[in-house]
Amino acid sequence: MSRDATAAAQQFYGRWADFYDFLARSTPGLGDLRARAADALALDPGDTVVEMGCGTGANFPHLRERVGPTGRVVGVDFTQGMLGRARDRIEREDWRNVHCVRADATEIEFREAPDAILATFVVGMLADPAAEVERWADRLAPGGRLALLDAAQTTRWFGWPVNRAFRGLVVASSPSGTEAYDAPPWTVLDDRVAAARRALRARADETTHSEHALGVVRITGGRVARRGRSARRVQFG
Repeated sequence: MSRDATAAAQQFYGRWADFYDFLARSTPGLGDLRARAADALALDPGDTVVEMGCGTGANFPHLRERVGPTGRVVGVDFTQGMLGRARDRIEREDWRNVHCVRADATEIEFREAPDAILATFVVGMLADPAAEVERWADRLAPGGRLALLDAAQTTRWFGWPVNRAFRGLVVASSPSGTEAYDAPPWTVLDDRVAAARRALRARADETTHSEHALGVVRITGGRVARRGRSARRVQFG
């Protein structure tokens, strides 16, 4: 994102943080999708998992349950309002092994390579999602896993009415509406979600994929193949 676009997104999501938190807690079936995304990471007790775009922390219970008390969950988000709700959740639950970092998911580096990375409704916001998937994959520990939870227009035969409703949701949830895009924002979203998954499949030794909510929600996970170069790492949190 450009600096102006980043600032607009931070202001937008910060303003609607309470509403997003309400939707995360109350939308029927969403908890099950978050659990499935956590399952796609195949986490073990003691693992370290980083969530890119953690928002208000709705995924934290699912991730923490899988890494156990000896593991670590790190949430990354660039919106202070969202992180405020996430930190409230951590304090309320007294989670000693869950932490939040305010940072851009396209720039953050790690001193210690995490065992897994989860990106939830993030790649559709990135100008070059395939490049970011590659960058995240490079920063995983050997044998690490990457999972993507996203929404895009359904490709199923009954898709027309579903996609009409989905397009309205995309516009309503976009910080800049339709003004910042050369194409309809739902088309841009479709292309970015598809590009991220192609990059993950190309990079992974093995992948799993499932579709939910009439084909709108997609969960893709993979065990990432290592490359020869190692990523530069600095401390987070």
